[in-house]
Amino acid sequence: MFLMKEIAISVFKAKCLGILEEVRKTRRPIRVTRFGKPVAEVVPPSPEKGKGRHLGGMAGTMKIVGDIVGPTGSFEDWDAWRE
Repeated sequence: MFLMKEIAISVFKAKCLGILEEVRKTRRPIRVTRFGKPVAEVVPPSPEKGKGRHLGGMAGTMKIVGDIVGPTGSFEDWDAWRE
């Protein structure tokens, strides 16, 4: 196992954005100290969960208007229907 990197609170205050980016990239936590005593730990975020299901993800977003099973025109227009 690795030792957690420790930095003084004054350094953290001066370089906060860079330290946060380092934690994000390396996925290793950093301990912030004040007078040599720990006051906080900066840890990487947990992995994001999926945004939801893919199959049926568009369910409820459309509205059916009219007959979706029947013919689009009249039966008289069909040659097969006449015979």
